[in-house]
Amino acid sequence: MDNDKEKQEISLIGRIFSLEVLLIVMGIFSLLSGIVYKQGMQIFWGLVIIGGSILLFFVRKRYFGKR
Repeated sequence: MDNDKEKQEISLIGRIFSLEVLLIVMGIFSLLSGIVYKQGMQIFWGLVIIGGSILLFFVRKRYFGKR
């Protein structure tokens, strides 16, 4: 029973630090800094990064099955 719990914790930690999450965090940071400093290109790239990350999530889920 403890072994299963350890695997769940490891997979949760791996999920938190996964590439998709880091991309979304980077997109949110770019979006927010663009809003704060009123720079249109940062807002644009933030939206592109967030949209691309969400699209990547759904494409991977559809073609490679449930994770």
